[in-house]
Amino acid sequence: MNETALGPTTTPANDGGALGIAVVTIAADRTLATDEAGEAIVSALEASGHDVATREHVSPEHDGVQSIVVRVIERDDVDIVITAGSASVEPDDVAIEAVEPLLDKELTAFGELYTALAYEEVGTRAVAVRTLAGVADGKPIFCLPGTAAGARLGAEELILPEARHLVTLAYGPEEDGTDDASDSS
Repeated sequence: MNETALGPTTTPANDGGALGIAVVTIAADRTLATDEAGEAIVSALEASGHDVATREHVSPEHDGVQSIVVRVIERDDVDIVITAGSASVEPDDVAIEAVEPLLDKELTAFGELYTALAYEEVGTRAVAVRTLAGVADGKPIFCLPGTAAGARLGAEELILPEARHLVTLAYGPEEDGTDDASDSS
């Protein structure tokens, strides 16, 4: 059990069990059966011992993307949401615009780190890649590109190494009914 200035906390991330992760594919030109980016994320999750709580597909339409992301955030078995696709600069790429208003807090370093790693992999083509990470309703959310290589890069190099830590931070301290006046921040 972790200790904070507010007292002990128990979160889905520090109980030692697998995290439940929702994978949402955003694409008009592929299905779950033909989704290499989603498969790359699922493979990375399973290799690191986490569970795929749900796997969804939605067309790149702003309201539809927002609706499905809200729905998976509200699930009790989901600790993290990862989207794949619709994150470049093409006219129908709406993932960032649909998810950003849902965020309570943005994790700005994620985009910077992703861009640096992508540049090492693909050079200046990384300039067209848009990513987003943040927290909505106490759950980390990540928007990744729709390519298998791009999705794998984000999942394996950035999300999964920090997954438990981010869920613990986003979940916050458990309410224990005490008022700790020593926390003056």
